[in-house]
Amino acid sequence: MSCVDDLPRRFLKRIGHPDCKGLMFGNFIHFIVVLLIYATYQPTDTPGFSVVESTTLFFGLFLGYAGLTRVLFRRLERRISTGDFQHLDHLFNRMVTRHSILAIVFFGIDIYVLNLVEAVQHLSFLSMLPTVQALIFISVFIGYLAVLWSVAFDAYRKLYGTDLNRRRYTVSNLAVSIPVLLPWVLLSGFADLVRLLPFESLKRFLSSSEGEIIYFFCFLMIVAVMGPLLIQKFWRCTPLPSGYERSRIEALCRRAGLAYADILNWPLFEGRMITAGVMGLVRRYRYILVTDALLRLLRPEEVDAVIAHEIGHVKRNHILFYLFFFVGYILFSYAVFDLIVYGILLSEPLYRFIIQSGVSQAAMTSTLITLATILVFLVYFRYVFGYFMRNFERQADCYVYTLFNTAGPLISTFEKITLTSGQSPDRPNWHHFSIAERVKYLIKCEQDRRWVRRHDRKVRRSILLYGAAMTVIAVMAYSLNFGDTGKALNANLFERILQRELQQQPDSPELFGLLGDFHYSRNQYAKAAEAYENAIRLGSESAEVFNNLAWLYATCEDASLRFPARALDLAKKASERSNAPHIWDTLAESYFVNGRYEAAVQAGERAYAAAKTDRSYFESQLKKFRRAARID
Repeated sequence: MSCVDDLPRRFLKRIGHPDCKGLMFGNFIHFIVVLLIYATYQPTDTPGFSVVESTTLFFGLFLGYAGLTRVLFRRLERRISTGDFQHLDHLFNRMVTRHSILAIVFFGIDIYVLNLVEAVQHLSFLSMLPTVQALIFISVFIGYLAVLWSVAFDAYRKLYGTDLNRRRYTVSNLAVSIPVLLPWVLLSGFADLVRLLPFESLKRFLSSSEGEIIYFFCFLMIVAVMGPLLIQKFWRCTPLPSGYERSRIEALCRRAGLAYADILNWPLFEGRMITAGVMGLVRRYRYILVTDALLRLLRPEEVDAVIAHEIGHVKRNHILFYLFFFVGYILFSYAVFDLIVYGILLSEPLYRFIIQSGVSQAAMTSTLITLATILVFLVYFRYVFGYFMRNFERQADCYVYTLFNTAGPLISTFEKITLTSGQSPDRPNWHHFSIAERVKYLIKCEQDRRWVRRHDRKVRRSILLYGAAMTVIAVMAYSLNFGDTGKALNANLFERILQRELQQQPDSPELFGLLGDFHYSRNQYAKAAEAYENAIRLGSESAEVFNNLAWLYATCEDASLRFPARALDLAKKASERSNAPHIWDTLAESYFVNGRYEAAVQAGERAYAAAKTDRSYFESQLKKFRRAARID
């Protein structure tokens, strides 16, 4: 008898359903990309559209998305009655994925082209609560997805023969997707509340680099530990009733030594998928999730095999490793982000493209940085995270041999999933090996248990290699952000940008003033003097330009660049433009190097009187001038 002969025939078509876990991981990526689009947006000085124009174009774009989605899914719906199920199933899921990506594109247009963020900047309460503002714009993306799910429902119902109605189908998709935002909402929302409270010392600490890192990791651990409690309530999970099924699962957990908080019924999509899950780092907030279809359509030994697979995830510490991989992404992006910025701003072809595009340089640069950041995110999760997810799933499959002598029931479960879903067993999946690949590997393990140990060694080596790579990246991130390497790169970047701007604006005294400051900070005194002189020649009225050049000519350690008379002339012009204490100090120093000690004392007294902080320096300067005046 076939392993699926015991399966009720009425379910062979009606259970078919897109993979819920795949949907969760897919939506996780989509929402993170949307958050990156929003978070990396930089407002422009001159928005291209007024508030009314932006709002009108937004609604037009939204309606256009809805219309296009409706037309394409109606076309698919007309093909269902005559087409091949596997082909149509693949086509349906591919269309959902493509329209989800299209929703991201439309959201990016709303933010970067229509400048919707700037349309609400005048609302003061939103500026005080950035998380609320972000949620408003995230809800725009959710609106696109809601349109997609609502429009796709007719094709979905006709293809899979579901008992769900449109509202429950849309709500189920939202329920799968929204928990992705939970960690970010809690993390960002709590930070907003702290900023509103009158705890200045706490605010200063959280604003520092150390404070941000400590706050992030502490909050991440809290959410990672307690998040499952909130998620299972959001999904409206209920305890699995007492009875044969629950008792059997409890007995298997005791046999495996697995501690948990509860065994829950997982009602998403009306529990119509043959699936189970486990979530939670610690026993108090660890939950085992099972669907009605799993308990109804599988034999008891098959249910045991599925639960053993989920127990394997806990026993092999996969949930903890997922947390580390997420932290690894934060570390990876922290290191790579600066390199992305350097690469974009230092690339001559990209710079010429930005200049020639006619678009605001700030807006174009921000867009390119956003695209590069998204690319890094997709590469990391698609290839690095995806690699470990696939191999963790295989390791959990192999864990069945820890509790049972055979994986036959797990293999027959995979066959039932293939039949009830109607999907090809060879269907590729970025976070799972295909069902055919998983069955093939289990058959190899059935014949030779050394394949189980071989895969365990592969996973351990991969984790060690990942840890070594992350250590190197951590060192690189520290060096780029706090070490001499980062300072050198920043200096080089600043100089290159200034030189490029000067090519575009060769008569700008402000740019030459900035170039002078840059060279002075690097002790390149001759270049600094040349830049300051050019700024003055081009008509600069900046007190700082006159002051800095005066100080250089009065005190430069290179004697060939000391010009006391020129220094005094420049210092007088600076003091005519500003009464700042450092300006008077430069004038006093200029009098001093010209031998006019009494005038130096008078200017020094002005500097000391004007100083509000660091008065000890000005006091020591004044003492120097007074000693010189008495000697003379």
